[in-house]
Amino acid sequence: MTFSPELEAKFTKLLTNFPPGKQKSALIPMLMFAQDEVGSVTPELINEIARRLSIPPVQVDEVVTYYSMLHRKPMGKHHIQVCTNISCLLWDGDRLYEHACKKLGVGHKEVTADGQFSLEEVECMGACSWAPAIQVNYDFHHNVTPEKLDQIIDNLKRPS
Repeated sequence: MTFSPELEAKFTKLLTNFPPGKQKSALIPMLMFAQDEVGSVTPELINEIARRLSIPPVQVDEVVTYYSMLHRKPMGKHHIQVCTNISCLLWDGDRLYEHACKKLGVGHKEVTADGQFSLEEVECMGACSWAPAIQVNYDFHHNVTPEKLDQIIDNLKRPS
């Protein structure tokens, strides 16, 4: 599998941060960086990362299965995650998620027809003090109301 020169440089730098025998610790960052470039974690990607770390592909697959931020199918350009865990739930995180479903016309881990948005209901984001919280790609938004969510989505729809 071929990656961009930028991703190859990230992998090289990442692997030099770990001593010999401990490079398996680079697994999650490698998967996340590769997912960003490829669009999802494919079987080919799993095999390539396993080869580079000298571990069995099943160990990589176990990590992909465990972590919700790793996706086996492509998500939208703007991946919106809405927390509905207890703190966010108490501040209407469940209603915020329902609002997002209606606004985007998609459900959990679905992608809009134009590929611009995907939606995911998630557990704790660690932003309990600022509930309800959402994450759009790697950007966090706190104290989100339906109106604020509409504004975030509408701003993302605008051409940049």
